[in-house]
Amino acid sequence: MRMLRNLARRRLRTGLTILGITIGIWALVVFGSMANRINDMVDKGSAFYDSGAVTVWGGGGSMPKSNPVDVAIADRIASLEGVDVVVPGVSMNISDDTAGMSMGLPPMITGEVAGSDKGRMAMVLRAASGRLLAAADEGSNVTVLGCDLARQYGKRAGDTIALRGEDFQVVGVLEPTLTQPDNSAMVPLAAAQRLYLSTLPSLVTANLTASKVVTSFTVYPRPGTSSEAIAAEIKAADPELGTMTPSDFTRLAGSYAAMLNAVLVGIGLISVVVGGLSVVNTMAMAIAERTREIGIKRAIGASRARIVREVVAESALIGCIGGTIGLFLGALIVTLANDAGRSSGTILFELTAGTAATALAFSTLLGALAGFVPALHAARLDPVAALRYE
Repeated sequence: MRMLRNLARRRLRTGLTILGITIGIWALVVFGSMANRINDMVDKGSAFYDSGAVTVWGGGGSMPKSNPVDVAIADRIASLEGVDVVVPGVSMNISDDTAGMSMGLPPMITGEVAGSDKGRMAMVLRAASGRLLAAADEGSNVTVLGCDLARQYGKRAGDTIALRGEDFQVVGVLEPTLTQPDNSAMVPLAAAQRLYLSTLPSLVTANLTASKVVTSFTVYPRPGTSSEAIAAEIKAADPELGTMTPSDFTRLAGSYAAMLNAVLVGIGLISVVVGGLSVVNTMAMAIAERTREIGIKRAIGASRARIVREVVAESALIGCIGGTIGLFLGALIVTLANDAGRSSGTILFELTAGTAATALAFSTLLGALAGFVPALHAARLDPVAALRYE
């Protein structure tokens, strides 16, 4: 209570100092939550590669492309030593209009023959309602929607949805995966090939047949064969193909995530440090105003360590109060932003207990450190000189 009374002596100055800490912690919580979301997406995306799968596309390069590729290449890849299963697939944007803010890839249409991976895909998809696609669905216009995409379009199992100008019956909605399937419409391979061909210019499609065109292959190696060895074989057999192994994905996604994390968390830390400087100023002015009081305490026997503890405790309390308010406001912003974006599948933030605890502990520690130098100055005051201070 005594510390609160001391802080209340100059309510405006204390309030502004707490506001500085609040803004800093608010920024740290919001940007830290965004960094958590990015890291979670990278981790969930890595689950696709847990089986050692290699993604192959046409046009070469280090980044996947959606160029048309002859499906017959799957047979050539399957004949390579060490290859176990090859799954041809098609992926495309659900719409040509991809404007707007999105964390990750835009809404996609994906197609492959259900079960063609022979159980090799590490990411297990489950239907929250309805069912998953089956091999028998080939030749029909049915789709399974990711949970975010279903929410965005207001669709449930049994409804009809228009995809690229064609009507599809929704036979199922996926359970949340917190990664790309949440924002995808999965259709049979034949339907995806037909839709994909309709997105290409007429000059390109003149010599193409829908049933012979895909955009990528997912290649699963035999047990004991490394993904890197399979990728090297594929590129040696056809230099025009591009490949991505699990290590390639981890390196690429990890570098982007690390860069974004550094920027986001750095902005939050700078904001908090600026708030910490205001604590230094506040405590220095408070000590100047209470010089005679400190002199009296020293004269009646208070040790220098006790003076340091009192001042540091007051500054830590300022940091704790500001951190608590900043954490509350940050959590509120994160919740409201996620709720607003949930209908469109745009979830930008993930506030974890670790982030919350770190923010609160950091603000308290920063407040204590910011008050340490003024506390040392107060403890070194000569009692006689302090009693004479006007």
